[in-house]
Amino acid sequence: MANAFLILALVFVGLFVIFSIMIVHELSKRGVKINFILLRLYLIKYIHQYKQLTLKETEKTGPLYYPCVVSVSLALVLAIVGLILK
Repeated sequence: MANAFLILALVFVGLFVIFSIMIVHELSKRGVKINFILLRLYLIKYIHQYKQLTLKETEKTGPLYYPCVVSVSLALVLAIVGLILK
């Protein structure tokens, strides 16, 4: 049972990576300079910038923001549950 939670956590980590790449791509299309060398350090900043930028443009949060946040949150919760059960 614990392995199932850990596998699901890995799936959600993969989804987080995919959504993060999509957010960085959207920011670079809009002219935001992306530091690819320190991308992992600035990823939270870029996600926040994406939210602020889309709020300015459309007065709504962008479609990639919530899936990204939910996927990393679920990955954390599932990993903790999987490690507790193990």
